[in-house]
Amino acid sequence: MKDISRAISRDPEVMGGAAGFTGTRVPVQTLLDYLEGGETIDDFLEGFPSVQREQIIAFLEPARDRLVEALP
Repeated sequence: MKDISRAISRDPEVMGGAAGFTGTRVPVQTLLDYLEGGETIDDFLEGFPSVQREQIIAFLEPARDRLVEALP
């Protein structure tokens, strides 16, 4: 699943419109909080088994690319 639009969705009637992993009620911010806290993707997947690893990668790859492009 390389397409971020299939991995992440927003619905104003679900979680107040926060970006979440498609087909779940897990906000993307939760993943970022896990990573910021030193947890791994595997830790996150243990806590949120409804999220697929492919969804996480589809979200992180474009973010990584944008960050790298923005470097001086």
